[in-house]
Amino acid sequence: MIDREKIEQAVRLMLEGIGEDTEREGLRNTPARIARMCEELYGGMDEDAGVHLSRMFSAQSSDMVIEKDITFYSMCEHHILPFYGKAHIAYIPDGKVVGLSKLARTVEVFARRLQLQEQLTGQIADALMEHMKPKGVLVMIEAEHMCMTMRGIKKPGSQTVTLAKRGAFQTDPALEERFFRMLGRS
Repeated sequence: MIDREKIEQAVRLMLEGIGEDTEREGLRNTPARIARMCEELYGGMDEDAGVHLSRMFSAQSSDMVIEKDITFYSMCEHHILPFYGKAHIAYIPDGKVVGLSKLARTVEVFARRLQLQEQLTGQIADALMEHMKPKGVLVMIEAEHMCMTMRGIKKPGSQTVTLAKRGAFQTDPALEERFFRMLGRS
């Protein structure tokens, strides 16, 4: 649960710490704006991915299902700066499928927390395995991290790619190859 009052106090202290006047017109309402923004950016802290993945439908097919180019925005837990990009999810149904929007909602649940990209990738894969019980899951995330582009090494356009494989994707390399072909990255 977000504590707006603490966030507002912290923002005032930070502004004072960098030498700003917290009472000047442009900053007077900034602490409250930041507190409201935090409710949106970190709303995934209070969400359970299982809620989104609980509505499943029977399916005869056990062919790979891919939802690609799911845009997400998250915040790096090391510098509290944004990282953003695309998530690509593949799964092999075992008698049940989930609505495609539920895959994007699952990405959102975990992206709307302080995160590490590696952790985010694994959390999505684990949630899909736990709640959908598919034969296998593969999650790939490609993201740009503002902690690398606007500070530190300053390399805009750099992409970090992470991959999490579960179930059949761990034991059958042909499935992973097919995934990459379907993404257009053979």
